[in-house]
Amino acid sequence: MEGGGGGRGPGPALALRGALMAASGGGRLLAARYKEPGDDSLFMYDCINAEKTTVGNKGQGGQPADKGSDDILAFAFSSSGNYFALTDDNKHLILFHTKPSWECVSVRSVNRRCTALIITAAEDKILVADKSGDVYSYSITEPQTEGKLELGHLSLLLDVALSPDDRYILTADRDEKIRVSLAKAPHNIVSYCLGHKEFVSKIFVIPDYPDLLLSASGDCTVRLWEYRSGKEVYCCHLSSVSEPEATKTDQPVTDDKGLQKMSKYLHDNWTVFEGFVGAESHYSSLYKASFDNMATYLQRKEERLQQQKKKRKDLQHGSNGQTKKIKTEESSL
Repeated sequence: MEGGGGGRGPGPALALRGALMAASGGGRLLAARYKEPGDDSLFMYDCINAEKTTVGNKGQGGQPADKGSDDILAFAFSSSGNYFALTDDNKHLILFHTKPSWECVSVRSVNRRCTALIITAAEDKILVADKSGDVYSYSITEPQTEGKLELGHLSLLLDVALSPDDRYILTADRDEKIRVSLAKAPHNIVSYCLGHKEFVSKIFVIPDYPDLLLSASGDCTVRLWEYRSGKEVYCCHLSSVSEPEATKTDQPVTDDKGLQKMSKYLHDNWTVFEGFVGAESHYSSLYKASFDNMATYLQRKEERLQQQKKKRKDLQHGSNGQTKKIKTEESSL
């Protein structure tokens, strides 16, 4: 199965499109044509070499944007593989042309750090979702122009997808929602796909079934939707899926020459990725915080009851003492 996008943080990520592969680790990108037997060339790009003065927006209020790392946050191929785009922690949006050879077309700045991006099927725009909940579009045909605000959520966006005909924009956020909007009028919300109990980390429109959407969530479920109506078709609880038994073999995992070639590229350049293997997932901070306040509540309630009992005893003791004093004074008279 091919995937056009990758990323979601500085950890190792891989994307495949046709004969092309792209892998990232930290701020470095490695790309190759792994299915073309006669082409063993590698394209390497380090985001530290991105243009220091980028085209586009500055930080809020027109001030220079705050300096981040060079880590690649998200990337994606276009459907034909002709284009490839990535964003880094320094708020760069970098566009590449992949044919006949890899070439950097433009480096633009974005308003806020990106969480996901996708290229339209028409290959004329890049849609970029960011941490503030906004989606901006950036032209491919005019690669130096600034971005245009398309839509916004009230919550952190985690993924963005498009229907195969570019008619619908689908967005997923940390508040369990999947929104379906018209691409030509994004303020027009077609439906919501509701049912997840935690953040929605990934959404994917199935190419051979363009009316169906797959979603993955922190609630350990994968759900299938008829997204235009918002109807849930199926829910798979991953905790119920058993792992296959491991088998020991000295033979190659696959006899596919292309996959063997890709494996060799990754092995030979493992130093690009090894420092980021095992890094904590950035999703770990997105889970809802749950608190059991009952024990604390009962403890405080008991403390209040004891204090009230003590006050009553003190008042009663003081009242008895005052009564005895009055009787003593009367008897002396």
